[in-house]
Amino acid sequence: MYDVITFGSATIDIFLKPKGFKILKGKDFITLKGICFPMGSKIEVDEFNSFMGGGGTNTAVTFARQGLSVAYCGSIGDDLAGQEVINELKRTNIDSQFVSRTKERKTNHSIIITALKSREDRTILVYRGASEILREFPWDKLEAKWFYLAPLSGELCRSFGRIVDFAKDKGAKVAANPGLSQLSLPLGKLKPILQKIDVLILNQEEASFLTKIPFQKEKEIFKKIDGFCPGIVIMTKGEKGAVVSDGRYIYSAKAPKIKVVDRTGAGDSFASGFVSGFIQSEGNIEYAFRLAMANSSACLTQLGAKNGLLSRGQSFEKVKIEKINES
Repeated sequence: MYDVITFGSATIDIFLKPKGFKILKGKDFITLKGICFPMGSKIEVDEFNSFMGGGGTNTAVTFARQGLSVAYCGSIGDDLAGQEVINELKRTNIDSQFVSRTKERKTNHSIIITALKSREDRTILVYRGASEILREFPWDKLEAKWFYLAPLSGELCRSFGRIVDFAKDKGAKVAANPGLSQLSLPLGKLKPILQKIDVLILNQEEASFLTKIPFQKEKEIFKKIDGFCPGIVIMTKGEKGAVVSDGRYIYSAKAPKIKVVDRTGAGDSFASGFVSGFIQSEGNIEYAFRLAMANSSACLTQLGAKNGLLSRGQSFEKVKIEKINES
């Protein structure tokens, strides 16, 4: 039996820093800014890096580095990129026996274009490929103490409830970091799923989307989510830190001041860091919170979603946590 089985996407993240572009401002762009390249030209690239990414594998790497036995369940294309994912999983001591390969679509890819000196200014091109069409699972072999569900989309999103039900029937605990595809499910289907989740991780936008409450009203958000999710609820706030509720108390911490190199995988590193710490400490929320903060901060200091993740026993700065009665 594994300590954790993760579900979610496996991708190849390609980081590019091109030359010969212009920044255009205009209302035609959602962000009011756009990147412009000359059509029909070759564009020189200053930097090129490629790493394995995706919520399912990003979180699996944290669990493995924290000394837990881990398997990843997902889908990749029958291509060179898919083999690269398998090779990387093996290098990081993650069991890949539950990874299926398909000829129907290619392995997921993300191309992260860094336009300016700061990596904060970036555009991401996303190909949602094989991970979206995972339909069948080796149910008879899926045995773990914890099931971790990263954001799911496509066919995999439709299996959200089925995976949670299966885990609970097996006596396993469930941690979930649902994406907008899952949170957009009809409430009649979504609420029964959330009632069975032991650790629910959302960012501010997701928490607001789920509750229809502005994210600034944290107590109201937690009160509403606590009403249909009896487990631990976490709301991450980016550079402002995070807030955790166990239904009785609200724990909050500010993010440490660090030099951010890349934000790719920051949410995954926080969520998997928290669950790792929660497992290691047998339910100590403050320890789990501190490990989550440290793991996320370490991730932010390196390029790629996995390069800075902490290993078990590695020292880290312990953030100050404030604890107040939720009522």
